[in-house]
Amino acid sequence: MANAGDEDAKRSRAIAPMAAKPGLTDIDALAPSMLASLPARLFNWSRSGVGPRLLAAVLLFSSAVTLTLTALQLYLDYDREVALIETRLDEIGRSTTGSLGESLWNLDQNQLKLQLEGILRLPDIRAAEVREIADRPNPIRIAVGEPGTRSIVTRDYPLNTIVQGTARPIGVLHVEATLSEVYQQLLNRALVILASQAAKTFLVSLFIIYMFHLLVTRHLVAIAEFVSKYNLARPPPPLRLERRPPYDPDELDKVIEAFNAMCANLQQAYGELREANANLERDLSIRRRAEEDARASEERFRDYAETASDWFWETGPDHRFTYISERAGAFGIDYRALIGKRRTDAAFDHDAEPGKWRAHLATLERHEPFRKFEYRGRDAAGRVHHFSVNGQPVFASDGRFMGYRGSATDLTKQHETEERLRQSQKMDAIGQLTGGVAHDFNNVLTVITGTIEIIQEGLADKPELAAIAQLIDDAAARGAEITSQLLTFARRQPLEPREIDVNALVVETAKLLRPMLGEQIEIETRLADGAWSAMVDPSQLSSAIVNLAVNARDAMPGGGKLTLETANRELDGTGTAGEGVRGAFVMVAVGDTGHGIPADIRERVFEPFFTTKGVGRGTGLGLSMVYGFARQSGGAVAIESEEGRGTVMRLFLPRAKGEAVARTPPVQAPATARGQETILVVEDDPLVQGYVIAQLGGLGYRTLAASDGASALALVDQGARFDLLFTDIIMPGGMNGHELAEAVRLRRPGVRVLYTSGYTDNTIVHEGHLDPGVALLFKPYRKAELSQKIREVLAGEPPA
Repeated sequence: MANAGDEDAKRSRAIAPMAAKPGLTDIDALAPSMLASLPARLFNWSRSGVGPRLLAAVLLFSSAVTLTLTALQLYLDYDREVALIETRLDEIGRSTTGSLGESLWNLDQNQLKLQLEGILRLPDIRAAEVREIADRPNPIRIAVGEPGTRSIVTRDYPLNTIVQGTARPIGVLHVEATLSEVYQQLLNRALVILASQAAKTFLVSLFIIYMFHLLVTRHLVAIAEFVSKYNLARPPPPLRLERRPPYDPDELDKVIEAFNAMCANLQQAYGELREANANLERDLSIRRRAEEDARASEERFRDYAETASDWFWETGPDHRFTYISERAGAFGIDYRALIGKRRTDAAFDHDAEPGKWRAHLATLERHEPFRKFEYRGRDAAGRVHHFSVNGQPVFASDGRFMGYRGSATDLTKQHETEERLRQSQKMDAIGQLTGGVAHDFNNVLTVITGTIEIIQEGLADKPELAAIAQLIDDAAARGAEITSQLLTFARRQPLEPREIDVNALVVETAKLLRPMLGEQIEIETRLADGAWSAMVDPSQLSSAIVNLAVNARDAMPGGGKLTLETANRELDGTGTAGEGVRGAFVMVAVGDTGHGIPADIRERVFEPFFTTKGVGRGTGLGLSMVYGFARQSGGAVAIESEEGRGTVMRLFLPRAKGEAVARTPPVQAPATARGQETILVVEDDPLVQGYVIAQLGGLGYRTLAASDGASALALVDQGARFDLLFTDIIMPGGMNGHELAEAVRLRRPGVRVLYTSGYTDNTIVHEGHLDPGVALLFKPYRKAELSQKIREVLAGEPPA
């Protein structure tokens, strides 16, 4: 490389940490020192990046060239050697076939063998063989040498003799020449060539690499180190290379000059960039705060939208939905399907309430805000929902109307709760009314049933009048049954719950139903294995099942299937099945395949006297009695019906706590028992009082009478003697029957008390159950029932 002048020499002072190395002009003088430091430099080169790649490229290219030339040379030598062998074989064929043919014709085997051994002594000949061609046994075959199977060249020459001027084939000469010596020579020659060429290539490559490192790569390393340590905040002095100055600037000098100029430009740009960064940082800080505020606002809105009980919506100027928050999906609404539709498209009460919708649409056209606009719609499953929406108009900066933005609330549960509350209040009001009516009616029925018994006894010899008396008795019994159903609905019928086996009771009731329902009704039972015991009044439960079965029969006039099912259920108070009750229940279901209950009357079926049957075909008290019994027992009743598919009525009865299951004893007709004790009768109704006194007198008892609690206490205080207090529960004068009994017990401890009533309040009945130790004779009652109950109380243990 040429040397530079003095001015370039000053510019090319080296600052790199390496020692100065000579240029090409001093290579011969410094050759010994180069060789001394060669191992260390080779190690350093191996760690660099460019040197090993350059060495690999030189060695690879030199090796490829050497291998190509060596292969070409070996191919030419192989071709020449093979040609010599083939020439030798051709010479053998020309020179020996005549003599061999003559010896074979003479059958001179010794001569043949000598001639073949002469052929075998020729170079590269491995084997020779003569085979006679003759139609006789054991033709002549003479072979010398060792025939091979690999690396051989073979020739077959015909052996002829002249018979009467005609050539006649008498045998074949087979000669094999080996190529092993040729291959060995070629291998030796290849090894010599490759070894010499590899040594030469390696030495030349090392020299090239060393010179490349000396002149180029070490300076590149110095440049890389300078660049890696360059700091714009504290810039170092300009870069200088450590080498002898050349005569003229070479490529590296030009690179260093351009690099130093670039560093100067970077310093200037760095100063300008720092100033720009300071300004940008201020702008970015302001923008970052704005973005954070916007992000926080967006996240806050999203959290509100997805966690609130409401959902949000937006419409365009045409009042079509453009956005509905995902929260609407929690209420079963397919919010994606509503995009692009109007609110009127989603409502189904648009035609039913046109005035409301006209006013709402007018508000939208006037672009006014609105609040609590309620309408009805359906969710994705077709269920009816009640919605309440609020909306605020949105305007652009130029005053253009952009649409509405607002929220929506699902009021379905609230409406259902209000409806259930209204229904419950209505049922309670009806219950109070029917209870009061039943009380008075039972007083009348008590007199009628008692009196008709007396009349029947006097008309035993007059069949015509006795039949009329029996009709009156049957009508009175029917009236008593109706009042009992009314009181059951009103939850005023005192229950005697006990732990029962529900499966056994259902099986026994099913036996009673078969003749009652007729052959056209198929009865199927599905009893749960391991069904819990229930705490209910068994007679009332049996009556409830019979009432449900009769209703099911009437719903299947052409016949069908009645299914009685039991199961264990855990209710959490939600849904229509539980009606707010919680805990463990035994479910008794009565299902039919009848015509079903229309949806518009489904909520009224438990009301007393409500019936869809014709006049004279029912009182409408069957389902109301079932409803009252279930509620008074601490359970619930639920309806599942579909028109044309049938109805399932489910009774949920409280699970028993684990006491021994009681079995209901068989019912026996009460016998009339007589006595001689004295009974204090307290009854405010004169007709009932007269009837009771007459009946007791007929049974042999002495009686004392009082019309209210005060009169009865006056008799006690006067010293009147009696064995039993027989008192009505509900009486005028401010003192009921229970309070009277307590007052009498304070004066005469241990007195026996028998209550009677046609309507029970909370004096002796709590949660629908009689208080322990309380004896009650429910109106209306017959003479035999009266006599039996009196004897039970008088014969029992006196109260503590």
